Amino acid sequence: MARVLVTGGGGILGTALQKTRPAGVDLAVARHADLDVTDRARVFAAVAAARPDWVVHGAAMTDVDGCEKEPERAFRSNWLGTANVADACAAAGARPLCLSTDYVFDGTKRGDYLEHDPPAPQSVYGASKRFGEIEALRHAGAYVVRTQWVFGAGGRNFVDTMLKLGPEKKRLKVVDDQRGCPTWSNHLAAGIWRLIAADPGPGIWHLSARGACSWFEFARAIFAAARLDVAVTSCTTAEFPRPARRPANGVLRNWRLELSLGDFMPTWEEGLHGYLSERRDPAQ
Repeated sequence: MARVLVTGGGGILGTALQKTRPAGVDLAVARHADLDVTDRARVFAAVAAARPDWVVHGAAMTDVDGCEKEPERAFRSNWLGTANVADACAAAGARPLCLSTDYVFDGTKRGDYLEHDPPAPQSVYGASKRFGEIEALRHAGAYVVRTQWVFGAGGRNFVDTMLKLGPEKKRLKVVDDQRGCPTWSNHLAAGIWRLIAADPGPGIWHLSARGACSWFEFARAIFAAARLDVAVTSCTTAEFPRPARRPANGVLRNWRLELSLGDFMPTWEEGLHGYLSERRDPAQ
């Protein structure tokens, strides 16, 4: 039986990992209240006590604009927190699997981003996550899993925001010049479990939904699937300036997955319909 410890267990990914846990996995979940990953001594103690085979490190500061406003907090959480987890895994003989993001890229590539493309983060969030990647990859056996535009139960996400604002306002403007792969947390979690089971090799992996769209296209799909009459018009990023720069093209291709195991990740449309079904019937 594999023993797995999850950091950030109270968030969207942690919630999904618990829902999709395979038979034969002994799962321990550490929420932020239980384990602040910036506390190195507590991290070492927690990993040693759990005696895991794997640590799925999902704890992070993911408020992109908040990172821009509080860079020290962002780097402490996303860089040093990841270093603490990776080092604690090395000391305990565990394997770290650390979550990362498309924000490590500058978003200017014409095609999809592959695992070997050179990172060039343009925001504090992206830089802090890239530093975390480097820390994790110092250790033999470590996995770095990049994903993007994650939505699901357990935290704030774009789908919930649209479903709340749409019926209230009836008309919305949504950015149409940023592209990515909306990824349902349950599909991401299931993909992580498959990676752990197969253990095809350490290093960087992209694990996001297949297909891509803009936020505008995603919003229209949400309202269509939910059968809500909301008028959605497109706008540019420049019309809604934010503190942190977003990648114009953040599309991640699961290239290494395609070459090794076959890309088993479902499409973003399947993820959207799955999440909406879950919202209607949380027990399913």
